[in-house]
Amino acid sequence: MPALAVALGSQFPDLIDKPLAWELGLLASGRSLAHSIAFTLLLIPIVSALAGPTGHRESAPAFVIGHVTHLVTDLPRMTIAGDFSGTTYLFWPFLGPPAYDEPSGILVAFSGYSISAYSSVQFALLAAAIIVWYRDGLPGLKVAWRSVKRHAPLG
Repeated sequence: MPALAVALGSQFPDLIDKPLAWELGLLASGRSLAHSIAFTLLLIPIVSALAGPTGHRESAPAFVIGHVTHLVTDLPRMTIAGDFSGTTYLFWPFLGPPAYDEPSGILVAFSGYSISAYSSVQFALLAAAIIVWYRDGLPGLKVAWRSVKRHAPLG
């Protein structure tokens, strides 16, 4: 279960911010609310409180690690050179998000996506991870399926 928690946590900021900004127009940027340190500090006790009663205490830190890793990997490359102007999203709502070319929707974002050397490496790493997971017997899948069946019984 911790493997699934870290996977969900690593995508959580985008699952919150992108739809709220791009589709619903409720946020100014796809990197604001769930990408902020303030949100993360509120999220940690909430995730811990939810994980305890469900018997998945080990999943709480995994989820938080995934979430924080997302925030770190979203840091712009210019941060390495000491230019922190693109990191204001971390301090939302105290600072506004940096100026981005925000798409007008998720489908628009996908339609404008082009394969680069960088994204090719990312897809190759994803493929390698899936192959290793499959060859390892799909660990975590049975636990996740049991949890789904227990918490949301299918008709």
